[in-house]
Amino acid sequence: MKKLSIIAVSGFLLVSFVYNGESSKKGFLKGEEVKIHDGKGWTWAQVNKKGEPEKIGFSMSDAALNSVPVPAGKHTGGGHDAHAGHEYWVAKFNPIAHTIIPFNFVLLNWNPYGHPPENIYDKPHFDFHFYSQTPDEVMAIGPYEVDSLKFNNVPGQDYFPAKYVNTNHSLPQMGAHWIDVTSPELSGKPFTETFIYGSFDGKVTFYEPMITLDFLKNQSSYERSIPVPAKFQETGWYPTVMRIVKHDGQTDVVLDKFVYRTKS
Repeated sequence: MKKLSIIAVSGFLLVSFVYNGESSKKGFLKGEEVKIHDGKGWTWAQVNKKGEPEKIGFSMSDAALNSVPVPAGKHTGGGHDAHAGHEYWVAKFNPIAHTIIPFNFVLLNWNPYGHPPENIYDKPHFDFHFYSQTPDEVMAIGPYEVDSLKFNNVPGQDYFPAKYVNTNHSLPQMGAHWIDVTSPELSGKPFTETFIYGSFDGKVTFYEPMITLDFLKNQSSYERSIPVPAKFQETGWYPTVMRIVKHDGQTDVVLDKFVYRTKS
């Protein structure tokens, strides 16, 4: 049962709700929860008294991190999609949170063998896709041969951070992927985490922290900046920092330090 309530007091926004049977207050908005092997994962958002986003994230229980299958040996096939031997989960943000953040849901992909390019991203890792689109819109994206016009309709370069390039890795049920050419793993250093942007049909559609299982397990606290574009397609609040935080038997992948941007 879902119950939502918004109470305005003296010009401030106080939020209290029951979602998936759990009660939360003081601006913590829990979203959908999904089962991940022997554990669980869920979306959430933290807003201040003015109704402005402070941080959002996807959290996983230790039981989830410790139970995802990690095959022995090296996979000889390729792939980086919602299927192809990989697993995925869809978890929406709380409906109230969705009205004040630029994201609708998280598509979490588990890549037990990693994915191409070989010797770079072929480690077991998670892709945390924070999507502005709805799940139905993302799942309707066809292969490049079917949706080539929409894949090739890319936003202007100013809507991506400097030094980001299109990988021409156009994936069904995802979109086109853009990567920072200065990322350490592209110059011979081991891949631990990186930050990717996505696009489809003229829009920037997702932010994607991509993080190895080992890094998630072994980092109790980690912070990095999110590369920021010069322009934004929609006015609103956007994150500038990605963090990994462990506490109370869970690991949080957090998008933090939101800044208000104007459409340009």
